[in-house]
This record gives sequence, structure tokens and C-alpha cells, in this order.
Amino acid sequence: MRRLDRSIVSVMGIATVIALSGVSPAQARTAQPTPVQFDIPAGSLGPSIVRLGQQAGVVITVDPSLVRGHVNSAFHGSTSVAQAAARLLANTGLTLRQTGERIYVVERQARLVKTAAMASAPRMPTASPDSSPAPVSEAPRDEEIVVTAQRREERLQDVPISITVYSQEDLAKRNVAVASDLATYTPSLSVNQRYGPEKASFAIRGFNQSFNTAPTVGVYFAEVVGIRAQGSTTSGNSVGAGAFSDLENVQILKGPQGTLFGRNTTGGAILLTPRKPIRDFGGYVDATYGNFDQIRLNAALNLPLSDTFRVRISGERNSRDGYMKNHVPGSAKDFNDVNYAYGRLSIVGDLTPNLENYTIVHYSRSDTNGIASRTVSCARDVADGGTLVTTVGAPGYNGNTLLQTLSCRAQIARQTARGDGLYDVESAINASRAFLEQWQIVNTTTWQVGDNIKIKNIASYGELREKINLSIRSTNYVVPNFNGEVGFNFTKYINPAVRNPDGSEYIIPAGTPYLTTQNDNAGPGTYSAEQSTFTEELQLQGKSLDGRLNYVVGGYLEFSRPLGFSQGYGANSLSCTIVHDLACSNPLTTGSFFAPKVKTNFDNHGVFAQGTYKISEKLALTAGGRWTFDKIEGASEGTRFVPSIGPGSYIDPRTGVSIRRTCLDTVSYPGKVVQDTAACLTKRVARSNRPTWLINLEYKPNHDLLVYGKYARAYRQGGVNFNAVGFETWGPEQMESFEIGSKLNLSGGVRGYFNVAGFYNSLSDMQVTATLSPTLAAQLTGIQTTSANVNAANARSYGAEIDTSLLFFDRLRLTAGYTYLNTKIVKIASPAELTPQIAGTVFASIVPSGRPGTAFPDTPKHKLTVSANYDFPLSQSVGDVSIGATWTWTSKVVTNFAEPPFVDGIPIGITPAFSLVNVNLDWKGIGGSPIDASFFVYNLANKAVKLPNLTSYAASGGAAQIGLMPPRMYGLRLRYRFGS
Repeated sequence: MRRLDRSIVSVMGIATVIALSGVSPAQARTAQPTPVQFDIPAGSLGPSIVRLGQQAGVVITVDPSLVRGHVNSAFHGSTSVAQAAARLLANTGLTLRQTGERIYVVERQARLVKTAAMASAPRMPTASPDSSPAPVSEAPRDEEIVVTAQRREERLQDVPISITVYSQEDLAKRNVAVASDLATYTPSLSVNQRYGPEKASFAIRGFNQSFNTAPTVGVYFAEVVGIRAQGSTTSGNSVGAGAFSDLENVQILKGPQGTLFGRNTTGGAILLTPRKPIRDFGGYVDATYGNFDQIRLNAALNLPLSDTFRVRISGERNSRDGYMKNHVPGSAKDFNDVNYAYGRLSIVGDLTPNLENYTIVHYSRSDTNGIASRTVSCARDVADGGTLVTTVGAPGYNGNTLLQTLSCRAQIARQTARGDGLYDVESAINASRAFLEQWQIVNTTTWQVGDNIKIKNIASYGELREKINLSIRSTNYVVPNFNGEVGFNFTKYINPAVRNPDGSEYIIPAGTPYLTTQNDNAGPGTYSAEQSTFTEELQLQGKSLDGRLNYVVGGYLEFSRPLGFSQGYGANSLSCTIVHDLACSNPLTTGSFFAPKVKTNFDNHGVFAQGTYKISEKLALTAGGRWTFDKIEGASEGTRFVPSIGPGSYIDPRTGVSIRRTCLDTVSYPGKVVQDTAACLTKRVARSNRPTWLINLEYKPNHDLLVYGKYARAYRQGGVNFNAVGFETWGPEQMESFEIGSKLNLSGGVRGYFNVAGFYNSLSDMQVTATLSPTLAAQLTGIQTTSANVNAANARSYGAEIDTSLLFFDRLRLTAGYTYLNTKIVKIASPAELTPQIAGTVFASIVPSGRPGTAFPDTPKHKLTVSANYDFPLSQSVGDVSIGATWTWTSKVVTNFAEPPFVDGIPIGITPAFSLVNVNLDWKGIGGSPIDASFFVYNLANKAVKLPNLTSYAASGGAAQIGLMPPRMYGLRLRYRFGS
């Protein structure tokens, strides 16, 4: 009923805005376009259309294959753009359609016969494109690239925002399959894929999403933000695997976008624009086969069911073996694999000539073995220059660390004996799984009320579910034979109080397996994240003051609700087969289970307005503001339990195992023994409401040059997480941003563009991750090192971005992007200053992840991308053949300032500078047929590139572990095109 009420509110909102606008449908029909003086000589149709666009000051996109061979008569006079185009396109079977403000496309006339009523009805411009040009053999001119960065369609070079745009052809050549692939080619964009590419989080200009904080980069599909979620690891707030298929383009907006896109866009936004159904029948089917047994199938079908109703169906299936090979029998044979399916249904209905309804339903399901890290080194003894203290009672001695280090050394010895490489691992986890499923429906209704008023309503509902069974440290530890005692003497080296029933010392038998930490949220009926999200946005877009003022006013509602508890089981220092079945033993006696059980409600509301006023033909001022209201409510019933038959124990009804359960919240419920998790209920709320704004001044001395300067304020909301008792909430952070830039079009012998931007950002109340280490007493109960978010720093960043694309003699295109980024934590609370916050908790110390004067983590100072693509001069009977290559270079990245840069020569706290080379060979229209072929290679030199660590070195018990980006990947893709 609540959802129905919201729909009614949406419809009432549209009616209210129409009434307030004071524009009736009758007035809209009588509105007349402004006439333009045209002087177009007779000649080839293509150049004449270009002249028409230039003389009218509009963008006209045309597929060269449509106008090839057509000529036009001379035309002189004053009339509208539409009427002038009709004269040029007479008897060609082509028509001009407006897709946005001052943006048009030439396309084939609809082939279906209109009824008499339709033929007599006036055709008003639609609010957004419902058609795309037919597949082309050459890319559109750079000055004709259309973007929606300001919630309306504009030329890329007319938008005062630093933007990188990828067409579907660009994505295919770069073999982009999931969102994390974009970071390889976009200098300002970085990615954190510690938990896998499908669960990646993004950073633009250095602003990172760390442990369970809100995103700094918003990811939007069809103008709707990704589904909210907050599980045990970073997930949600993005698009599902496969969503990058069948797109019109991807736009990466750099810098804060809070006015038009809301909170949590301090770094920027990523916009995915799917292809809309068009008025011609057609589609494609393609198949890819590559190494690691990759099989990828992709297809799309466009169906014009009538002149006013059209459908597009697309889908993708992609599977590939993992490149991290596992050597533990009974566990997964490999990790870092790919296995997803994706489908999309798009429907466009022209309800009236000026009212369009556009609906998208899309579904994604990824189900893999998850990821794994390789153990590369173990802690060394103090006598050898290391940190491991082996003398009982000596300062710094820890028996648990000693045991784990000995087990680590045994694993390294096995790896060495086999001659393992960097992509070989030992992970003893059973039933490892990373499952992510999400679906979403998006409905956009657009009413073009008149030439100057457009009303747009965007509503969506989606659901996300995630299961994960992850070994945090990817180990295969067994108890060693230490000092000839046929095992490990637990009494002597860890806890003198633990002995056998007869009083003798307790020795754990050599060869006994145990795990350090494992999260298992993949049991029956449990999800690590299970969330729904409803959004509603109403916009009024318009022009006034004789077209000098272009504005958008709107309101936004978002309600994200749990579909159930986000819950599961975690195991520390136990020996397990299936964790969620509690099929574990406790040979170390310190083992325990933890069972997080959380529900989170997210509410986000906002009102916004932004307008651009043309002070003169060359000078314009843009100003906008947004007020956002956020509320996060969290409820936890988390518990910790141990296998026990002692006092307070009971038989768990699901597994039949006898356990003793206590509350995770040891501050509110110290030592409380429970059977019903509801007895451990803890609630926390984080609220914030902040204004954000934008002021931009732009100067355009001519059609080919834009210079701008702007100031913006942005903020990222706080949050709630129950991972660390006493540190469940944190507050918002705020940013002031300053930017100047220019955009230059080039014409003549060399065509293209050259864009540059410089920026400075100041960040206050910065959210940083802090490491919390438990007391010794807490360690003996199974509590381990964890992390929390705290507002503990102020920071600044500045840098520059360059994006350019140049076309030489219509054959060779060179594209380059470079980002320089200088970040610095100006002030951060010291461990001593944070220590009062751990009073009364189970933690002995708190250490923030940064230090004054250090840069932001996971942020390269330099990043460069250079691409070249050459089209061979062959006849149409052969087809279009091109070859391309991309070279990327990334400077050193510090992944954790609290860790040593190297351990035994292996990079741990850093990712050293690296470069990658990717190549592609394309042959379109083979022999004049509708068949295309492509051969691609990723990471041509087969370089091993380190990923950020899955777990910190300090928390790993002396084990140094690394994750790795994919090795060389290559394959062949074939595509068959049919229809238009």
C-alpha cells in the first residue's frame, strides 16, 4: 500500500507542476519556433546538413551511410530548423528529429503507415532520444558527442564539467565487462576491488570509499542511482554485472555533482545510458571465446511494434575460469573467476505526440568462487631483523602470533616445494561463494509541454541480495610440530591456564587444521545484504527570458528498506568444514563464532534547482543549490558464541550443535548470555541535513572554445555499522571545491578536441578507517582485530586533468588522458587523542590509517592513458579494418600507510608503479557482409600487478599476502548484425 501511495504522490506531483507552470496543452500547441536565416548552396547532402547545424547553432548527428550519394538543392531564407531540414531531406526517405535542447538526429522515416489521425497531429519534440542512428562505420565527430551531465542533452564541448565519455564501440574495444574495468582507461578514476570486481568501489580525484562508508562516486543507470546496500563487505550502490552491455554511452563526471545528483558524489558520478528502442527492426548477436575458457554471449533485438510503441531486448552471459589456482583438495579449484548473466527489457510508448513513457527492467546475477590472496612471506624473528618475539614473557611476545607464523612458514615451504607462481594459492575454505543478484525497474515519463517547458518524472524500484563465503586471509594453516613436542604446546606458549583434564599440558596435535577468520553468509535463508530501494524524482525543465535562462527545478525521494536481516556466521581460530552449519571443532580452545544480524533503513530526500543565464552571447552564469536530508537507522541483534555444553549452553535448533551465546555489544550487554538474539537488540541512528551548491562562470568567445571557473560545496553522509562496539556511528564530511578549465575544438587538417581542468579541494571532518586491536583478555575469548570509521582528519587535494582526441587524415585517431593528483592529510587525530574513545570497550588500542602529511590511500599521483586507432584504407567490398592499442601507466599507490611498503621484497603497503598494454584488431562488415570480427589482448606483457590487500598486514598474524589483477587475457569476438 505504501508503494501505491508513493505512485499516487508522483502523479499528483506532475499535475501540480503543470498547474504551477501556467502552460496548458493548448498553449503548447500554438508555441512557434524562432526563425533562423539560412544560406545553403546546392551540393552533397552531408556537408549541407553540417552547414544547417552551424548556421542554426545546433548539433545535428547523422550517420554518413544514410546521406552518402544524396544531393540537395540550394536553400535560402528565414525559417525554423525543422522546416529547413525538411527542404534539404525531401525525397530522401530521411527525417530530422529533435532529441534534446538544440540537439537533433537525422534518421530514416518510420516505415509503418500512420493513421489519418496520426498524420494530422503535430509532432512535438520529445524530451530525450528515443532513437539512435543506424550502426555506423565511423565514429561521430567529436563536436557531436552528446552528454547528459546537467540532466539535459548537450554537446560534450558545451558542458563546463571535466568529462570522459565512452561509446559502446569504445567499451567493446577495451573489453569492458564490469564497472571496475573503467578504471584501467580513465586517468581520474581509481577502483578498490579488494572483494572482487563485481563489488568494486570507486574514487575520483582521490576521494575513496573505505570500510562501509557511503560512496564518494555515484553510479547511475538511466538516471537512477544504484541500489543501496550495506553488507559485511563493500557492495551495492552500483550496477550489476552485465549492465555495460548494449549502452549508448558511459559518462564519467569528475568533481562534485551534488546539486543535480545529490549526496555522496563528492568525487563525481558515473552515468550509464542504455540504448533505447528505435523505430527500425534490427539487432545483433555476438560471441566471444578467450583464454581461461572464457565464453561470452551478447545479443540485442529491436522491435518496432507500431509507430508509437517499440521494444528492445538485450542480454549477456559471461563465464571464465579463475586465474588464481588453488592447491587445496576439496576446496574451489580456482578463484577470481567470472560467472554472470544479465538481461534487459526496454519499452517506449508515445502516449501522445508530446508525452512519452519509457520503462526499463533489468536483472543481473553473478555467482563465483570469490577472490583469494597469495601468501608471500611470514613474520621473521627479532634475531633476524624481524618483529616476531619467540621468548615467552618477553616484551612484545604473543603466543597466537607465534602459532600463526609457524603455520604460515609451513605453507610457504609447501608452495616453494611445488614451484608455485604468483597466481597459485592455498585456501582451505569450503563452499566458497560470492553471489550477487539485483533487479530494477525504471520508469521515465516525459511531457514536452511546449517549446519552453518540459516535465520529467523518474521512478524506480529495485532489490539486491548478496551471499558471501569468504576466507579473509586465504590460508591453509595446520598446527606445526614445534620444538619436537609432536604438536604445539598451547599451555606453554599461549595460556598456562589451559590444560588437559588430568592437569598435564595441552598439546595440539601436529597437522590439525584451523582457520584464522572466515565470513560465511551463504547459508540457507541468510544474506550478507538484502535490501530494496525506491526512488522518485520529479523535474521541471524550462527556458525563459527569450531563451537566455535555462533551468531545472526538482525534488527527490529515496527509501531503502531491508528485505530481511543481513546476517551470517563468522569463525575465528576454529577448524571447520561448513561454517554456517557450525560443523567446526575448537582445537585451539580460543575459537569462537560471531553472528552479525543487522537491519538498516536509509532515507534520503532533497530539493534542488539550477539555472544557466546567458549574460551575453559569449558569457553565461550557472548557479544551483540542493538541500539534502539523510537518515540512517540501524538495528543489530549480533551475537558471539562458542561450542559448549557448560552453564548457559543450549542446543541450536537449526544445526543441533550445543552452544553458549553472548551479545556482540559488550558495552550495552556485558557478559549477557542469551538464546534469543532479540535480547541483544542495539539501535543506532545517524542523521544529517546539509545544503550543497554550485556557482559557475563560463566564457565562450567562439563556437570552438569554452573557458569556465566554478566553486562548489559537497558532502558525504555519515553512517551506521555494528562491526566495532562503541564505534557504530560516524558523521558526515564536507568539501569545498574550486575548478577552472577550458575546452577547445579543433578543425581543419586535424580534427578533435583538447580539454584541460585544474582543481583544488578542501575536506573537513574526513572519514578515516581506524584499526582496533583487542585486549589480551578479549583475544583469549576469540575477539580479533577489527576496523571502524571515525571523523578524525582534515585534508586537501589539488591537481590537473587533460583529455584530448585528435583525428589525422580521417584515418588515425590518437586519444590521451592524464591526471596529476596531489593529496595530503593536513591534520589527523593521533592514537593518543583517540584513546579516550575506547574506554569501556574490549579494545586496547586504536590507530587511524593515515598520518599527517601523508597522501590519501589507493590514490596514484600520476596516471596516463594513450590510445591509437588506425582505419585501413580499404574498399567497401572488403569491409572496415582497424587496429588499436592502449597504453596506461599508473604511478606508485600507497594502499595502507599503517603497513610496511615491502616485506621481504614483496610490496605489501604499496602497489608499485605499473603499465599495461592492451591491443585490438577489428574487421567490420567482412567482405561486405553483416559479420564483424575482433581480436583483443588485455595486459599484453603479462605483468603481475598487485591489488590492495584483502586484510591488513598488522591483522594477519605475521603473514604477508597479496591479491593480483588479471594476467594476460585474449580472445576472439564475432558479431552478426541484422536489420537496420
